[in-house]
Amino acid sequence: MRGKGMKLTLAVERHGTPLGVYVCSAQPSEHHVAEPVLAAIKVPRCGRGRPRSKPRRVIADKGYDSDPLRQRMQRRGIDWIAPYRSNSVLRRYEDKRKLRRYRKRWKIERSIAWMQNFRRVYVRYDRILTVYLGFVYCACLLITLRHL
Repeated sequence: MRGKGMKLTLAVERHGTPLGVYVCSAQPSEHHVAEPVLAAIKVPRCGRGRPRSKPRRVIADKGYDSDPLRQRMQRRGIDWIAPYRSNSVLRRYEDKRKLRRYRKRWKIERSIAWMQNFRRVYVRYDRILTVYLGFVYCACLLITLRHL
């Protein structure tokens, strides 16, 4: 990743605890970044077995509006809740009943604000990506410990 811009994408659970983080350059659109973020989720089970990596539903904003992405998530069995953009004419998969859950999007925005409280994460001072990712994971750990 070179250049000035970078995008920090965060997947959180319903209370705001971070589950997955993905860092990439600022050029790709949000709907291209959705699947790597979901692949970063690994929730351990209580007993034996593989960690859970597939959420039941995902609430996303208008930047994730993409019909091919909706179809891929539907094939994986994930309930994808994201409103269409205002300039979208053909709204095949719009269900107003599901969009009632979109009102809980403020919890995700709150978690992003918690991440921005860490200045080292908000402004990337480090040139080396692994060092920056270490600070991102430390911020996620501190947020998780704060809300236990």
